[in-house]
Amino acid sequence: MSTTTVSDVHHLMSATEIAKRLRVSRQYVDKLAKTDPTFPKPVAVLSGIRVWETEAIEKWARATGRAK
Repeated sequence: MSTTTVSDVHHLMSATEIAKRLRVSRQYVDKLAKTDPTFPKPVAVLSGIRVWETEAIEKWARATGRAK
């Protein structure tokens, strides 16, 4: 995982935010993160919360037909 600065935070999404974006449960996002090799890897853990780059999630969602 790379170093994340405060200015990068607006480019990050938590599992809860990803779930809202994809219209699925947070638990389903956790399952995707564990079992789908194409799902982006988190870029950091902030206060115990995994976060992903928004652009990587958006790109993945478009590529897999999950963009809504």
